[in-house]
Amino acid sequence: MLRRAFTIAAGALCGSVVAFTVIQTAAGWGLWPNRELDRSSSYVRQVLEIVGENYVDPEKAAYGELTKSALHGLLSSLDPHSDFLEAKQYRELEEDMNAEFGGIGVQVEVRKEKVVVIAPIAGTPGDRAGIQRGDTIVAVDGQELGRASMSDVISRLRGRPGTEVTVRLFRPSTQRDVEFRLEREVIRIESVREARVLPGGIGYLQLAQFSERTGEEFRDALGRLRAEGLRGLILDLRNNPGGVLDAAVEVAEPFFPAGELIVYTQGRSPEDREEFRSRSRRLPFDEPVVVLINAGTASAAEIVAGALKDTGRAVLVGERSFGKGSVQSIFPLKNGEGLRLTTARYYTPSGVTIHQKGIDPQVESVMTPEDDARLRLQRSRSDVTDPAEFRERFGFAPIEDRQFATGLEVMQGLLAWDRRHPTAAGTGGGR
Repeated sequence: MLRRAFTIAAGALCGSVVAFTVIQTAAGWGLWPNRELDRSSSYVRQVLEIVGENYVDPEKAAYGELTKSALHGLLSSLDPHSDFLEAKQYRELEEDMNAEFGGIGVQVEVRKEKVVVIAPIAGTPGDRAGIQRGDTIVAVDGQELGRASMSDVISRLRGRPGTEVTVRLFRPSTQRDVEFRLEREVIRIESVREARVLPGGIGYLQLAQFSERTGEEFRDALGRLRAEGLRGLILDLRNNPGGVLDAAVEVAEPFFPAGELIVYTQGRSPEDREEFRSRSRRLPFDEPVVVLINAGTASAAEIVAGALKDTGRAVLVGERSFGKGSVQSIFPLKNGEGLRLTTARYYTPSGVTIHQKGIDPQVESVMTPEDDARLRLQRSRSDVTDPAEFRERFGFAPIEDRQFATGLEVMQGLLAWDRRHPTAAGTGGGR
């Protein structure tokens, strides 16, 4: 490659603030692309030499450590999603892509320099303990997070299965800290959490996340539901933190004819636009669709919801989604390290960006984080069917899933409309 990525950062060393920048180049480079980069690299070298030769603690002033600290600082200063990935963090990212890792099972996001829980993963230690979306992680194993990067937080939360970790969180709804001591487990995430046909031929399909296998799992589940004669589909994307962009496109494809635009990304230059179109070889799913979303619906899940809403192929029910609309590219470096860098933002087919805005549902139905946590526990314990026993064991009576109930009402209305207007049947709710 003709160029490498360099970093600039500001670091505090033992109470003395030393502003510095770091640029790394490939060995053997003899020419700089431009004079500004040349001047910057010279300045970096000067600061590194001053710190390395004069700082009181020579171990902390080792050039390798200074360089890594600077790399972390530069990338994290750009936005909450960009970061320098050391070898361990890079391996953990690969585990994420394969949808299997050791940890407590929470998806997190950095917002306003705070690490916020997007959603706990159903059936994991974090979910069973009662961690809620919106909780802010304050400390891990007694160490305050401060301005720790997201990759650093994830690294602290993960570990060998069977080991314990203590997590302290601030809960906005109660304005109090809560602390959990959790045992890490191997987190295996199945994308399709539930798929069944309800009375009246209404299909229900819940997607928990978007990984390398999500597209295949979704197509298989949808095929099974169609074989059972479903007349409409409720797609549940609540508390789905997203994942792989290609997986989002694969999930959306069955609803779009071949060649139609699903989503596009736009980088810093006009020529950086990349379009993702349906490659489906089958007739598109043409029955009515309702999509359930909430504040835990993020990233790739928002791509699917946004594409279906934007093209009139679905009615969205619930509450405004999270608003994570940027694309991160991974650049491998030497020594097993890498960069995660925001290189583009994604847009719905009509050109709407959801970055830091989210997607608004057409039919609003809001649930508190507390009710959301109760409902998740309730759904994970379908083995406890007696309401009195449930209350005794878990401290609350079973509650109604109001968002699902609203979605069901909307779907019934769409099916009734189809029956009354045969020429509009199969329009997916008003395309």
